[in-house]
Amino acid sequence: MAYEEVAIEAIKHALKALRKRHLVEEGAHAPALAALNRPFVLQGSEWKEKAENLEVELQQCYKAQARLSEQLVVEVAESRASKSLLQEKETLITDLQNELNQARDECSHLTELLGEKTKALELLMAEHQDLKAQLEAMTLRANNAEAENKTLVDRWMLQKMQDAERLNEANALYGDMLDKVKVASIEKLARQQVDGVVRQSEDGAEFYVESSIPSTCKQRIPAHDGGCASILFEYNSSKLISGGQDRAIKMWDTTSGSLTNSFYGCLGSVLDLSITHDNKFIIAASSSNNLYVWDANSGRIRHTLTGHIDKVCAVDVSKFSSRYVVSAAYDRTIKVWDLQKGYCNNTIIFHSNCNSLAFSMDALTICSGHVDGNLRLWDVKTGKLLSEVAAHSQAVTSVSLSRNGNMILTSGRDNLHNLFDIRTLEICGTFRSNANRVASNWSRSCISADDGYVTAGSVDGSVHIWSVSNGKMVSTLKEHTSSVLCCSWSGLGNPLATSDKSGTICIWS
Repeated sequence: MAYEEVAIEAIKHALKALRKRHLVEEGAHAPALAALNRPFVLQGSEWKEKAENLEVELQQCYKAQARLSEQLVVEVAESRASKSLLQEKETLITDLQNELNQARDECSHLTELLGEKTKALELLMAEHQDLKAQLEAMTLRANNAEAENKTLVDRWMLQKMQDAERLNEANALYGDMLDKVKVASIEKLARQQVDGVVRQSEDGAEFYVESSIPSTCKQRIPAHDGGCASILFEYNSSKLISGGQDRAIKMWDTTSGSLTNSFYGCLGSVLDLSITHDNKFIIAASSSNNLYVWDANSGRIRHTLTGHIDKVCAVDVSKFSSRYVVSAAYDRTIKVWDLQKGYCNNTIIFHSNCNSLAFSMDALTICSGHVDGNLRLWDVKTGKLLSEVAAHSQAVTSVSLSRNGNMILTSGRDNLHNLFDIRTLEICGTFRSNANRVASNWSRSCISADDGYVTAGSVDGSVHIWSVSNGKMVSTLKEHTSSVLCCSWSGLGNPLATSDKSGTICIWS
């Protein structure tokens, strides 16, 4: 029974579906049936209208197609541009990739270098530590050595003090003996003196006559070209030695005014001259920074003393041994030389240049006149400054020792000529004149052989003579036509020689 009811229900459902399908088909075919039922005239107008509509739609389609074609062209151009841009970007990416690879390679190389440098730095640090340890050890040794050196210096200073005490005792004994010898010599000299003339026969003894005031120019010698800055007499002789800017050193007979010898080899202007006490060697100070030593007999150069680094302006020889020479240059040094060995024994350095100098009679002291106007005394052996005095307000131009060695005559650019006691450096006399004006920084004045007169030249060519005893001017000599640079009095008492800036030498008697 149940199966039948299910079958009936299925049949009913199928019938309903068929009816529904029939109705749908009728609705779909209804327009066609309606069109078939209408007349053909109406159908033609509808088709014409549809055709016109289709033409309009076709034109719109053509227009749309044209617009789309234009858009297609634009899109194609943009596509090509994008493609080329894409290729450029790809090329750039390739280049950047290559650079990146190179950078990576360089980075790896630098990393390797960094590793090597790090290892080297570690090695250097290790070496630094070793050196630091060595430095500390050396510092410790240096401190120990310094302490030991200080101890040795203290011991040395103590020994020096003891030696100095012994030397002072020896000097005191020597001084007493020297005083006794001087007293004996003076007594002997007094016994030998007759009418002011001293005559001795011993080898090396000095002969001199009391100096007289010269008044007449006996000889006028055109000696040098360009000026004659230095002249001096041989010991116990009337022969005169001169040096000039023509680099020549000449020897003259003052009696006849004739040239007796010439010495060549100097490479600069001669600024000062000196001669050994035995008249064997002539020494010249030169603007070529050197000193030249000639054998007076052969005329040959024996030594060229080098060591100064500026012009040498002053020179003197020890009167005690004729072995040691002292020189001064414009390099702010004073040098002591050994003539036998030909080298420098000692160098004194001072802030003020020395214009002139002289050995003391015992050859233990150097007397120097400086640009700052001071007169200074130095120990020959140690180079120590013993004493000094403000001799002039301007540069000292000349320093000369008296015959007895007790007085020092200085001249300065302040146009004064002062006489000092060498033992106390006290002024014993001052010589001046309004007409006397010093010509240069190396104008040389002199004392007569009997220590009775002071002579100095002037810018105007005149030569002035003062008496030491009363300080008054006793004579004025006029023969030079240019500035007088140097004066020298013969050790025999007469004559007096002067030289000037034109190279002329005048012999006065």
